[in-house]
Amino acid sequence: MTRKKKLAWVSLMTFVFLTAAVPAAFGMHIMEGYLSPVYCVAWGVICIPFLALGIRSIKKSLEEDRRNITLLAMAGAFIFVISSLKIPSVTGSCSHMTGTGLGAILFGPTAVSILGIIVLLFQALLLAHGGITTLGANTFSMAIAGPLLSYLIYRICKKGNVNRTFSVFLAAFLGDIFTYCVTSLQLAIAYPSAEGGIGASAVKFLGVFAPTQLPLAIIEGILTVIIVIALETYAKPELKAIGFMKEAA
Repeated sequence: MTRKKKLAWVSLMTFVFLTAAVPAAFGMHIMEGYLSPVYCVAWGVICIPFLALGIRSIKKSLEEDRRNITLLAMAGAFIFVISSLKIPSVTGSCSHMTGTGLGAILFGPTAVSILGIIVLLFQALLLAHGGITTLGANTFSMAIAGPLLSYLIYRICKKGNVNRTFSVFLAAFLGDIFTYCVTSLQLAIAYPSAEGGIGASAVKFLGVFAPTQLPLAIIEGILTVIIVIALETYAKPELKAIGFMKEAA
């Protein structure tokens, strides 16, 4: 690893530890105890196949080239950092960036499911951000649904010869928005409206999230583009190892 790469890595990790100290008040995805046991178990079971595929994907990536662990760690740190910066939005949840679009673009959506659940577990235990009982629901929305859409958007843009920088931005932006659409649906299923049921409740949750989440999604898209540009400058061998630089060419 060159001196520039070491400096960039140290700077990133320093930023991680500094931002990890943000106050925990109101800092939650879906907070501990907010979902009934039935929904907690159901969302956890739904996540199992994706997590199994994620373990397989990461194992294959590391077998192909051990240097991929550097980019995997960086993608995980990126998720941890920006998803820890939260803005109170609605009882039982909050608005924040997700950071999962970057990993989905580089390694695919299934690998991000593992990175995401690790981040969510650490945040629940160390920052009171989320919860253990709601880990399945939070994993599905942030580490499975969002990354899957980001990956699909990026691949569609690539096949359509869309500008790559714009493709990265759009993938990260829409992945972030979709995460909160799924979160709103999860909350609506758990707490349907007395008038209008799940649909009306989902609209209400989306309406509360939108004012804070839309600008955050735009910021996430911009940050993801900046990170990709930085990686192309300082981590070309690693990007070539996963085939990203070849795609860029």
